[in-house]
Amino acid sequence: MRPPEDWRHARLTLAIAGVTAAAWFFAWGLGLSDAAAVRGGFIPWRVQGVVEGAVMVPAFLTPLSATLVHGGLMHVMFNLLILLFCGRSTETIIGSRQLAILYVVGAYAAAAAQYATDPSDMTPMVGASGAISAVLGAYAMLFGRNRVKVQNQKLALLLNALWLAAGWIVLQLIVGFTFQGTAMRIAIAAHVGGFLAGILLARPLLLLRYRKA
Repeated sequence: MRPPEDWRHARLTLAIAGVTAAAWFFAWGLGLSDAAAVRGGFIPWRVQGVVEGAVMVPAFLTPLSATLVHGGLMHVMFNLLILLFCGRSTETIIGSRQLAILYVVGAYAAAAAQYATDPSDMTPMVGASGAISAVLGAYAMLFGRNRVKVQNQKLALLLNALWLAAGWIVLQLIVGFTFQGTAMRIAIAAHVGGFLAGILLARPLLLLRYRKA
């Protein structure tokens, strides 16, 4: 399937990108980036019911609030570039409601994967990378070329999904090792969790849209 090049049916993608950019510029302009990361980022340690003195976003909402907090201009720009590139085509095919489901589930899947790696971690996870990874995963399933040559279509789809997941995981590991020892920390597990959610949800969300048609 060829990715459609049309923004008329990608209004939610544009809205998410606009809100995300506005949230970062607002925090950055007021010098609140660090405070936003602590109060709105996803902190695995908080899931255990730890209560802080400062005003914090409720822990169960932080997988979503974290998508509006970024570590810097390059961080938010790269995320929005991927979102706009993959979101436009994905939303056009599966619909706006289904894209909203994909984005939210991707955010929570990313947080769950990050929590699973270290439940006691107190480092805030920020950025929309996990949710966008879900959009990327769905995009890969909808528009990626299936290079697996088997007669059983369901088996071919499964093998293709595993191939895409393996490639994405390897890429994230490479990125993680690249920034190892620097101040920048890559939430590899979150990226992988979001991507796997996108792979798994692509077909069900596509069927959901046309079942309602």
